[in-house]
Amino acid sequence: MMKLLAGGAVAAFLLMADSEVKVKMQDLPAPVQKAAREQLKNATLVGLNKEVEGGKTVYEVETKVNGHSRDVSLDARGAVVEIEEETDIAAIPAAARDALTKLAAGGKMGKVETVTVGASVSYETVVTRGGRHKEVAVNPDGSPHRE
Repeated sequence: MMKLLAGGAVAAFLLMADSEVKVKMQDLPAPVQKAAREQLKNATLVGLNKEVEGGKTVYEVETKVNGHSRDVSLDARGAVVEIEEETDIAAIPAAARDALTKLAAGGKMGKVETVTVGASVSYETVVTRGGRHKEVAVNPDGSPHRE
């Protein structure tokens, strides 16, 4: 019983430790507001979120650009941490396209996103098979992407 209670407390702590809340532009730190406004040039704002991941605060600017989703994560200084941008599977490198198609065999592939972290680029999608959802990611050469 004690192990069960301790496990529940740990799970509750982890849920509180990694959280996401919707915010308004005026709630963002000044450097993040400036960077968010830069990201909104030629884009439509869909939402703003404040996330705590592994004890680090990240601000996500959700946008639409030419009908595609584009989410930009910023740190508290306004520096870009990550960009996730919806793309057409035909627009990604052939090796990555083939690897995602193979990983989705027997299932249904969701939208494909280009994920950019610094100079690193990967491609990800969610595969639905038998009612279960699994996120898969590959590098441009088709190898599995590890974070």
